[in-house]
Amino acid sequence: MEKPLVSFILTYYDLPVEMFCECIDSILALSLQPCEREVIVIDDGSESSPMNDLMKYGEDIIYVRQQNQGLSGARNTGIQMATGEYLQFVDGDDLLAKVPYEHCLGLIRNSHPEMVIFDFTKTSPEDKPYKDSPLQSGCDYMRHQNIRGTACGYLFRRSILGDLRFTPGIFHEDEEFTPQLILRAETVRVTNAEAYLYRVRPNSIITDQHIRKKIKKINDMQGVLLRLNTMADRMPTNDKTALRRRVAQLTMDHLYNIIVQTKSHHYLERKIEELRKAGLFPLPDKDYTTKYKWFRRLTNSPKGISLLMHIIPLTKKER
Repeated sequence: MEKPLVSFILTYYDLPVEMFCECIDSILALSLQPCEREVIVIDDGSESSPMNDLMKYGEDIIYVRQQNQGLSGARNTGIQMATGEYLQFVDGDDLLAKVPYEHCLGLIRNSHPEMVIFDFTKTSPEDKPYKDSPLQSGCDYMRHQNIRGTACGYLFRRSILGDLRFTPGIFHEDEEFTPQLILRAETVRVTNAEAYLYRVRPNSIITDQHIRKKIKKINDMQGVLLRLNTMADRMPTNDKTALRRRVAQLTMDHLYNIIVQTKSHHYLERKIEELRKAGLFPLPDKDYTTKYKWFRRLTNSPKGISLLMHIIPLTKKER
């Protein structure tokens, strides 16, 4: 039996069922024939199983219910089950945009890259001409571009995964997984097609603001930074350069989020000292982006840090 072209791995945990069905419908609306697609639903031990509502999909989906293991565990189960040539992660409260995603499917059919990197949108995708990059390696892409952390932004060959899996039990699992995945891709196509429709849902993992979760998110992010930094030490020169850029960007974002989430100068100084001991601070003297350049300069002095403490929460509030 011929394997599917794409395995879609959907995770479910106590989502509004109507929203989740819209997600499935957006996949089934694609031009893929039933034999070309595999829709794997991993119910990660939700309090109420959506199985009755999913019966209408029949053999169009594969439904698996497991004990709660978190997003990483659910995705790892999906990876283990998938048989498609390519994999696509889809969060159950989001959608695939039909026309732009069809463009991504066209890219894998015509040029057979190991990975397609596409854009996200929070509104209806713009009707615009698509711009696609020539084939390049994931390493070259990461050396010169900022990447999007979420694993849902990539359509990739299952074969490049090897033993790579998501780290269980942490927040920011995508930030650890995605750069490693991109570095494994020898051929990448980048397109501006807005193929993924991201929907913000109250009380989701991202929007939950309980203080203990805030602190765990901060500590988990620091753990990701330390592990990626250690990995970079063991890599060939070009891969190391690419991953170092990503670690520097993530460290900047980490410090920014500490300020926004805690508004505590003392806590920020403590975390900076921990990063300094790990060799992650001060930030590398690189002009990656304008934002990075100015943030690096400000964090290099006590006065600059004090200024950031005052302006970042205000800027966040104004937005």
